[in-house]
Amino acid sequence: MANDPHSIGDILDALEDLADKKDRVSLGDVIEAFGNRSYGPFLLLPALIDISPVGSIPGLPTVLASVILLTAVQMVLGRKHLWLPGFLRNRSLKAETVRKTTRKARKPAGWADRWFHGRLPALTRGPFVRVAAVACILLACTVPPLELLPLATTAPMAAIATFGLALMVRDGLVMIVAIVLAGVAVAIGAGLLGSKIGG
Repeated sequence: MANDPHSIGDILDALEDLADKKDRVSLGDVIEAFGNRSYGPFLLLPALIDISPVGSIPGLPTVLASVILLTAVQMVLGRKHLWLPGFLRNRSLKAETVRKTTRKARKPAGWADRWFHGRLPALTRGPFVRVAAVACILLACTVPPLELLPLATTAPMAAIATFGLALMVRDGLVMIVAIVLAGVAVAIGAGLLGSKIGG
């Protein structure tokens, strides 16, 4: 039965449950587990995967950015249900990889869940959702070129993860932090790409 996650711990619990039942965990499995009406996790989760050691797999950051891009576009359009094409829904990771990633995420997730919840909730509804979505679209578009540089996708993905967290736990203060991080990430990305091109 699908459940909308309301904390990072909820996401990790669902992922571990899937990993215990399957040899590989696909994006489609995750959508079914979370329900296709919950957009926050599909901004947060791909970004967290990119930031984790798994994100160093060649090509994976671009795939994750594609998921974020499609999610954010549907948020801007006001769609009630998340849709992803089959080639993305079928992308999967080994169950053991999922378990290792969730184990490493437990401690920071516990800290985040204790601190982030329900402040200034008005900043996580209505037009602010579309502001977050547009920001995530722009950030996701920076990922493919940045993937050519070591660890360079961390900055935009961290900002996207923060937007996803803000929407999921309905914390407007986190939304403000996400907007600031987005500006910093764009500046860092522009600087890295500029130095690469200049070099």
